[in-house]
Amino acid sequence: MSSAKPPAPPNEKPDRRDPPLRRWLNVACRSLHVVGIILLGAALLAGTATTSGALLTAASGLGMLALDTWRKPAHLAEVSGLGVLAKLPFVALAAFIPSASLALFWSIVIVSMVLSHAPAAFRHRRLFERR
Repeated sequence: MSSAKPPAPPNEKPDRRDPPLRRWLNVACRSLHVVGIILLGAALLAGTATTSGALLTAASGLGMLALDTWRKPAHLAEVSGLGVLAKLPFVALAAFIPSASLALFWSIVIVSMVLSHAPAAFRHRRLFERR
C-alpha cells in the first residue's frame, strides 16, 4: 500500500486550514467588531471616552486577523491582509493624536469598506510572491 495522500478535490484549497468552529468564531468576531466600531464612532462624535469601543474593536479585529491568517497563512501577502496591517499605524496615530482621531476613524472606515467589498480578485491578489 502507498502512504501518499490522494490529490485534493478540485474545489478544495490545499493552502487553507479550517479549524473547528472557525466560521462561528469569525461571525462572533465580526459582530463584536461592528459593535466596537459603533461604540467608538459614537464616543468620538460625542466627545466622550473611547476606551471600551477602541478595545473591543482592536480585540475583535485581531481575532479576525488571527483566524484569517490561521486559515490561510498567505493572507498576509494579499491586498486584504496587508490592508489590515496598513490600518494599524493609523489606529496608533489616533491614540497619540486625539485631535486627528475622528478624521482617522472615518479614513479607516472607508478603507475597510473598500477592502472588504472589493472584488475577490483584487482582495486576494498577492503583492509578494513566494520564490
